[in-house]
Amino acid sequence: MRFIIDYEAERELQVKYEELSVLVGERVLDMEGCPYECQVNLVLTDDVRIREVNRQFRDLDQATDVLSFPGVPFENPADYELLKDDDTCFDLDTGELILGDIMISVDHVYAQAEEYGHSLEREFSFLIAHSMLHLLGYDHMTPEEADRMEEKQRSVLNSLGIHR
Repeated sequence: MRFIIDYEAERELQVKYEELSVLVGERVLDMEGCPYECQVNLVLTDDVRIREVNRQFRDLDQATDVLSFPGVPFENPADYELLKDDDTCFDLDTGELILGDIMISVDHVYAQAEEYGHSLEREFSFLIAHSMLHLLGYDHMTPEEADRMEEKQRSVLNSLGIHR
């Protein structure tokens, strides 16, 4: 698991975000049975920039905590069968599966950690787990989907000893 990180926020995120990204990302991939080495582009930004991107891509004129842009068109979550005969989602130089892009607002990491009464590490790890599941095709548009994602997120974080 490789994260290509672009840190563009002025505020310094006081966690080991490189290590946490890989730790949580690998756990999600392991739990979802991913048979490939993967890469994800991760942008750590601020509320101003994430609001612009949210407006541009989702027509929502508001800041948000995290945005996910999948690189693989999963029809069913974590169904890797579609990749067997299609190499267009792989980095030709490294052979890694390009899962997609994640954008996290550092401002929201701080605000939500305070709001929910847990550590910055836990909030950042949650956002990585949440986004990784989106990149694997999971969503939370229905109550059933939301329950499924929440259980998976909880399992990932609990298995790593990252608690509220």
